[in-house]
Amino acid sequence: MNLYDPPSPARQYRALGISTLAFTLCFAVWTLFSIIGIQIKEDFGLSDTQLGLLMATPVLTGSISRLFLGVLTDRFGGRWVFSLLMLATATCVYLLTFANSYPMLLVGALGVGLAGGSFIVGVAYTSTWFDKEHQGTALGIFGAGNVGAAVTNFGAPFLLLAAGWKGTALVYATVLAIMGVAFFLFAQNDPARQKSLGQQPTLVEQLAPLGDIRVWRFSLYYFFVFGAFVALALWLPHYLIEVYGLGLAEAGIVAALYTIPASLFRVLGGWLSDRYGARRVMYWTFIASFVCLFLLSYPPTEYIVAGVHGPVTFSFAMPLMGFIFLTMVLGFFMSLGKAAVFKHIPIYYPKSVGIVGGMVGMVGGLGGFFLPLTFGMLNDVIGIWQSCFMLLFVIVVAALAWMHYAILRAERIEIRDRCESTDLPELSTPSRFVLTKWFPENEAFWASTGKRIATRNLWISIPCLLLAFSIWMVWSVVVAKLPQVGFNYSSNQLFWLAALPGLSGATFRVFYSFMVPIFGGRRFTAISTASLLLPAIWIGFAVQNPDTPYLVMAILALLCGFGGGNFASSMANISFFYPKHEKGKALAMNAGLGNLGVSVMQFLVPLVISTGMFTFVTGQGQTTGNGGELWLQNAGFIWVPLIALCSVAAWFGMNDIASAKASFKEQAVIFKRKHNWLMCILYTGTFGSFIGFSAAFPLLTKTQFPEVDALKFAFLGPLVGALSRAWSGGLSDRFGGAKVTFWTFITMIAGVMGVMYFLSNKDASFGFYGFFASFMLLFLATGVGNASTFQMIPAIFREEVARLMPHLPPEEQLPHAERESAAIIGFTSAIAAYGAFFIPKSFGTSIDLTGGVSAALTGFIVFYAACMVLTWFYYSRKGAEIRFETTQPVAPAAEDNGVKTVHS
Repeated sequence: MNLYDPPSPARQYRALGISTLAFTLCFAVWTLFSIIGIQIKEDFGLSDTQLGLLMATPVLTGSISRLFLGVLTDRFGGRWVFSLLMLATATCVYLLTFANSYPMLLVGALGVGLAGGSFIVGVAYTSTWFDKEHQGTALGIFGAGNVGAAVTNFGAPFLLLAAGWKGTALVYATVLAIMGVAFFLFAQNDPARQKSLGQQPTLVEQLAPLGDIRVWRFSLYYFFVFGAFVALALWLPHYLIEVYGLGLAEAGIVAALYTIPASLFRVLGGWLSDRYGARRVMYWTFIASFVCLFLLSYPPTEYIVAGVHGPVTFSFAMPLMGFIFLTMVLGFFMSLGKAAVFKHIPIYYPKSVGIVGGMVGMVGGLGGFFLPLTFGMLNDVIGIWQSCFMLLFVIVVAALAWMHYAILRAERIEIRDRCESTDLPELSTPSRFVLTKWFPENEAFWASTGKRIATRNLWISIPCLLLAFSIWMVWSVVVAKLPQVGFNYSSNQLFWLAALPGLSGATFRVFYSFMVPIFGGRRFTAISTASLLLPAIWIGFAVQNPDTPYLVMAILALLCGFGGGNFASSMANISFFYPKHEKGKALAMNAGLGNLGVSVMQFLVPLVISTGMFTFVTGQGQTTGNGGELWLQNAGFIWVPLIALCSVAAWFGMNDIASAKASFKEQAVIFKRKHNWLMCILYTGTFGSFIGFSAAFPLLTKTQFPEVDALKFAFLGPLVGALSRAWSGGLSDRFGGAKVTFWTFITMIAGVMGVMYFLSNKDASFGFYGFFASFMLLFLATGVGNASTFQMIPAIFREEVARLMPHLPPEEQLPHAERESAAIIGFTSAIAAYGAFFIPKSFGTSIDLTGGVSAALTGFIVFYAACMVLTWFYYSRKGAEIRFETTQPVAPAAEDNGVKTVHS
């Protein structure tokens, strides 16, 4: 047969059959903890929250791995990847039987989760065997492999009763290993793909659809129809045993009655979507789910009514048969919805099915991770078994409302154009939000139009960034109060929790640095601000229960890093709006007032956790060791309405700049720029110190001066640093950015020496006051240095681009310089943000190893001295490679804001 001839039907059916069988077995393994977790809970004495985390952990691995496994499948073929994936997963299931502690169980669960990644491998493998006219049906049949959850719910309880949880795991490992070998021997290689060679899209073309709000709406749909399906498949056996008193085998059979229709009828959902339109099927799904979840979420209730002849009592409780019927109906409509969601994707994104489908599938899979974990936490905090269905009810209401709003918008378009669509058209970016003509360097344009628009975007960006910093650093206050409400963590564990947001925030910044030119500033600001709702709400629940596992608290601390990542995208976005002679001031305002979020948080949170005025909304407080009461959940809940308000304001009030679009490849040239890496070091010395000291100052003061209530004044340090940054932007324009930076590091060295001196005399009457004053000097210097280093970056790269690209005319050099400066501003902020991790961790490690913090402080002095030398050598000495001179105010044409280059 010719290499490009279509495969024969026999070969197609063979590929479809073996891949569906393999996926079914993988899905059965993926949900294994729904059954063996029940006995593990008894053997290891786990809480509901710990059990929820154990059940959810495989789903996390399975969801995240889908992106990477899809890439591997495209490169090496489904036969090899699917076979090796099953063998690797079987090995992890086997090794699970050697676990003798809860942390080891979690590590094993991560490996078991690889089975969930088989979905994308099977989709990529199966789709290559069928043409476009038959791919939908084929993938619907393949997707019915979700029935593997029913296989586990039905068969695993009997294995568990006969052989225990370890024996059950061994059987599963053996079957999956046999399937892995069989797939390699009997499956055939994917049909040739050479026809598509040379037509691969660029990275920016692949990622561009992810900037569509439509993609994230589809993701919410799939979060419910698939994520909630997986979550309930894991949770139902436990729920049935505890609420209805069923035995393990009976609970597994009943759970299978839910998972079977939620799997097999996916094929029907695809057919209905083809015939009647995915729009109608999604309406059916959400309305039916709305009704089912409303009834399922109603807890058993006793009613007493004042009657004519005395009290009349009656009760309501969902009977077992009613519960079984409602969950079966729910599972049936979820299966229709899963097919309908993926029906939308090839219609709207025919050239991006892989990236969009992978993202939607990943978000859905993450629902299967977060929801069981949240179910257990809600049980521990609220104490109502039906709280899991209450949460799903809220999600389906949000999805239905959003979908209906989008449909109303779409229908207006259909009426206007006199057409009707069976699916869901939606404008991703209304033209009124996009600035197609943006010329800030043109004086007339700036005066008449540009300044007004830029100012509006700046004043929406500032509160969004302020809230981001508040969420990023909220853990620094929360950890100082955890021991008082019963969380028994060591000092090093507490410093770890204070440091983890810095680690994740800095890592997020690396990616956020390049997002604005790819997705647009308005979109990304709104979405990244809305993402802060997840850690804010979850913190509110987690801190109410001292039995919440430390691992959960660590995950929460990492999620707070969403706030840290926002700085990079926010600064890059604002830099595009302003002309060069106003860029420094605008960036200083955005960063300085945004940094103020740390101070606002450290002032506001101690107040709201000390008052019960929000009890009617946020719940009862926690009793402290000295008999007092704290409402620690308010530290998270207080931000929720503000985040929601700012997200809406960003979406409807900000703009995307069409000319600011750039691919990652275009921006990645900064990695070849020497001065990019030099500025990363200098900005780490200034901003890294600011954010690191902000995170560590409350806890450090508490450990070194336990008699002092550090939270009463901890906000003053970040306040001084933020205000000094906003105020000192003009210093660099007047005296030169390099000179200001040089003297900043000298001042910081003096501040650290002061801290060391007063800590060595902390028992003296002046010890604390000198310690506090030295830290205020440090915060003041970091704020000034933050402004001066960011003032240097645009000036440096206007000169660098002119030197490195002399063949380009000046009008073409400027856009290159603007793009590089924006990317470098974001990237340097990403690297510097690791200070929020390393500084608290340095203090904790120093205390553990030496009993004090002098070792950490000595290391800071050495680093600041190195930064001072680099600044002098490259930027401020006579004959430096780039020299910053004192200037007069600049005319708005082509001057360089006081920067003169002298090549050595």
